[in-house]
Amino acid sequence: MERMTTDMPVTLAFHFPAGRYHATPWGHHVNEGLIEWPPSPWRLLRALISVGYTSGIWDGTVPPPAACGLFAKLASVLPSYHLPTVIGTHSRHYMPTAKLKDGREDTTLVFDTWARVKTETIVTWAMDMNEEESSMLGNLVERLGYLGRSESWILGRVMPEHETVPQINCFPECQEPSARPGCEQVSLLVPMNADDFKSWRSERVDAVVAKLSLPEGKKLTKKLQNTLQKATEPYPSNLIDCLQKDTNWLRKHGWSQPPGSRRVFYWRQTGAIEVGAPKAKPTKRTSVPVKAMLLSLTNTSRNDHALPSVVRTLPQAELIHQSLVVIAAKNGKPAMVLTGCDEGGHPLKGAHEHAHVNPLDLDDDGHVDHVLIWAPMGLGADAQTAIRALRKTFTKGGHEPLRLALAMSGDLTHLARLSEPYGRKLEQIVAPDGARFWQSLTPFIPPRFIKRRGKNTLKEQINAELRSRGLPDPVSVQQLAPRPTSLRSVHLEQQSVGLVSKDHNLAWSRFRHFILSRRNGPQPPIRCGFAIQIEFEHPIRGPLALGYASHFGLGTFAKLD
Repeated sequence: MERMTTDMPVTLAFHFPAGRYHATPWGHHVNEGLIEWPPSPWRLLRALISVGYTSGIWDGTVPPPAACGLFAKLASVLPSYHLPTVIGTHSRHYMPTAKLKDGREDTTLVFDTWARVKTETIVTWAMDMNEEESSMLGNLVERLGYLGRSESWILGRVMPEHETVPQINCFPECQEPSARPGCEQVSLLVPMNADDFKSWRSERVDAVVAKLSLPEGKKLTKKLQNTLQKATEPYPSNLIDCLQKDTNWLRKHGWSQPPGSRRVFYWRQTGAIEVGAPKAKPTKRTSVPVKAMLLSLTNTSRNDHALPSVVRTLPQAELIHQSLVVIAAKNGKPAMVLTGCDEGGHPLKGAHEHAHVNPLDLDDDGHVDHVLIWAPMGLGADAQTAIRALRKTFTKGGHEPLRLALAMSGDLTHLARLSEPYGRKLEQIVAPDGARFWQSLTPFIPPRFIKRRGKNTLKEQINAELRSRGLPDPVSVQQLAPRPTSLRSVHLEQQSVGLVSKDHNLAWSRFRHFILSRRNGPQPPIRCGFAIQIEFEHPIRGPLALGYASHFGLGTFAKLD
């Protein structure tokens, strides 16, 4: 009775429970760090033959006829694959060499390379099998414990006919000789089919016999028989025998590639093995807008005195702002909150709601240690992404980049909750409960030339700046510096009325050392910075920044205790 056969493709699915696949391509050393991906047909067939012996499915030195027929069919067809994207990674080990060096055992560096596999790998042969061969294949696949190295634990199964096979993304070059966009070539070791192997072996054996000059028509002596057997020993009698040869046998007979094997180019997707950290897939961010983001500023030496001086507030803010715009431009058109311009490139009009970049000295040592970026209109997803991506900046005379790291993100009122002394200083700048008295933290630069009377007096320009930001007119505006009285008399006078606390006792003499003009922007109408005190009828909240370059750290005010 003729055995029934199946016309459906034979499809195997392999899952790696540990997520690790260890296998080095044939002909390469393990320290080269290469990964055989996909698993070659030669490796798959050797694994199936091996498990037949180790699991007790058959005994003896040769598989049963059903298994031999199965492997002959598998060898005659080049399989195709569905490959999940894997990540190539490795570990390094110093292995002992059993040799002494300087009184200690010498070691050698060994790379252990593997692929991180998360989903199933599918292998498909377009061939038919009878029931006995199908049952044999199912038993072998289910008993596979590992594939490649013993660390590559595996769970295999034969996929049923009704199960949908994922799209093939790795196939032999002979199926499509021309290059396909997004594909790359990879060489795999595959077995010869039975007819090709028979012809190949016959040619090799005939050539060996011809060299021995054996007598024709005469019975060979025992010595000649041994010589012939030894000469033909490197050529196994059949393909199954080739698949069972181990490395020691191959080395003994000088094979650099197993007999009965050949190399075939396959097409696989470019980037099938990701090297390094996994690439982040571009996703549409839905971050909730925040009012402020605080960055810390450090250097590798951890020397706070190597940080930029507060007198360089303006140029440091410009550098940071320029970097933010460049970073944001890489992901598309920069957000208006960062550029301060509309889609046509014209400056935004209104209540100065775009981003302010405020370098701050929160520990009162005279050096910038934090950068506060805040915007009344809110920092959206694109702006937040750019700020988080900002990792370094520079300063004049610095020998190394300065490091930036996100310290906090959220509402302005959250800043005051930071630990001392930073929270106290930020609380004075933000004033979440409001304050009536405000005093200059950085020099105020009038946006226009100062005149003795009219709308361009110092006081009226301050009033106009407050109105443009939706704030009420102040009760009084007092110029603290420069003024004709001595520095000591100014401090004593202010402390006598209880308006200047010890924390806010600013060194007005430092104001004249501040850099007051932008490098890449409009120049100030006058190169003179003022220290101003403003009183309001009712408490207002901060931050409060007025005048020229107020978006770059100048004209910043802090509340008086």
